[in-house]
Amino acid sequence: MSSPVVSPQVPTHGLNAVGAVGLLVVSSSPDLRRDLIARLESDHWFVMQSSSGAEALEKIDAGEASLVVLDPSLPDLEVEEFKAIVQQYPGVMVIPINPLTGQPIVATPSPDSICFEVVRKIERGSPLRSGTPISARVTESEDFAQNGLPGFLGMSPSVRRLCSMVHLVAQRDTTVLIMGESGTGKDVVARALHQLGTRRLRPFVVINCAAIPEPLLEAELFGFVKGAFTGAVQSRIGRIHAAHGGTLFLDEIGDLPLSLQSKLLRFLEQGEVQRLGSSDSFRVDVRVIAATNANLRRLVQEHNFREDLYYRLSVFPIELSPLRNRMEDLHLLTEHFLAKFCPHAVVISAEASALLQKHTWPGNVRELRNVIERASILVGQGGTIAPEHIIL
Repeated sequence: MSSPVVSPQVPTHGLNAVGAVGLLVVSSSPDLRRDLIARLESDHWFVMQSSSGAEALEKIDAGEASLVVLDPSLPDLEVEEFKAIVQQYPGVMVIPINPLTGQPIVATPSPDSICFEVVRKIERGSPLRSGTPISARVTESEDFAQNGLPGFLGMSPSVRRLCSMVHLVAQRDTTVLIMGESGTGKDVVARALHQLGTRRLRPFVVINCAAIPEPLLEAELFGFVKGAFTGAVQSRIGRIHAAHGGTLFLDEIGDLPLSLQSKLLRFLEQGEVQRLGSSDSFRVDVRVIAATNANLRRLVQEHNFREDLYYRLSVFPIELSPLRNRMEDLHLLTEHFLAKFCPHAVVISAEASALLQKHTWPGNVRELRNVIERASILVGQGGTIAPEHIIL
């Protein structure tokens, strides 16, 4: 066996006693961990594993790992929170993977980086050791393995089409309009567009057009100068300006008041913002993503939404399927939420599964999430979710 090799691009944080780079595989799925560890065997690093975010952070804090292969569907820690904590450790690199396939969901790193070698070994899928089980979550086609979306679970034809469309447009600055019923994951798709695009290291700024009272919404969007209105004791930039260089996500765009639609259109056409109480304009470079559960065409016909703004926003429309139209994904989603909400081993009975299958899910994936979270509480320390634990 050759001596361990340490890449000059990897810092001393995360080296074990013999100088090998510490590589940490983090996933709540034991099968996925076994699969990844089998693929990643190498003399160039020392492979460890963690089944939870908390355990992984302990190893990182102890200086045991400088490379982290991360399953984003951790039950105890959101991936963005995990990444934010890891940023406190300079030089620690995180490689997120598709929780369904184990394939990397990041751009290929520089060829002279040890991170590149890790990504290539995961993508190639080195032969497994004899007898190592392969999780059902890592049996999708090679095409889907390369085109999954971070945080969006599913293998149905509609989800595959969605993944394909997102990957096609993610690398461009094209304005995207995401349409779909409440609870279908429009915000997840918006974040995936940002994470897969060229602006992923820049801000992702969200403004919910339905959640902010109309008198305050203009100030939130465009900012204001001191004295512009009562209570404006100091100047402040708006959300549009805060997104400079990154992505602006306009959620529930169908609820944007008519009085502000013309101002938003002017910004989209000219790329400039003017704060309330000021005559100065600022050039702002943002990629705009909008989402709505409303029928914008109908709103246009009813004169409640500007037609020119609608066409400016819908350069690349993406429509999400409701859960009732992709029920083949129900089992996968249920498993994911069980892992997230159940700290102990819990299974769901055939009778309870049948109830889930019969439901029409008007609240879509968000409703399923809530149902499973309630069931995980009601089941207590028991090992099986029964029909009486399913509240629809």
